[in-house]
Amino acid sequence: MDRMAQWAVIIPADRWATERLFHHDTVAVPGGAGPVDPDDEVLLVAGNEVVALAQAIKAEGDELVLTYVRRAFDHPAPAAELSLDDDMRIAPVDPDRFRRLAATLAGVTPKTTWLVSVALPIEATTPADAVRQFWSHALELGPAELPTYVWPSGDELAMQAFVLGEESNQDPEEDEDED
Repeated sequence: MDRMAQWAVIIPADRWATERLFHHDTVAVPGGAGPVDPDDEVLLVAGNEVVALAQAIKAEGDELVLTYVRRAFDHPAPAAELSLDDDMRIAPVDPDRFRRLAATLAGVTPKTTWLVSVALPIEATTPADAVRQFWSHALELGPAELPTYVWPSGDELAMQAFVLGEESNQDPEEDEDED
């Protein structure tokens, strides 16, 4: 019986930025197919932290395609014990160490219903024109400039603004107080 191997894979910074902004079921690592076989288990590492547990899937070419099993984007685990260096994008991991790190990702919070909103003041002649302008602005501004508001369902007072997947203060009066 073949036994799955365990790996640590460093995700490139630009791909990590995209993973934090958009929900994907898989992540592709260019040039990473090498020694990793389909069904092998993988710890996804970004910025010296383990951010997800994944499983390799069959793919064409030299891309390593991983399907997410468990994500810890908001509460990653330290990856110091993996001893990865900048030249090493993929490294085998001792099974005991792999299980220990994977277990730290098990504490991910269960899903909650969140309300997410984007509000833009738009001057238009008709509701349909306002909607068209909204989508044009949303595409133009994108996640780098357009704040998105999120709060747990039923708790509007807990609303938080996020820009680029990070909490962002949108109160101009608080910004003035800091100066």
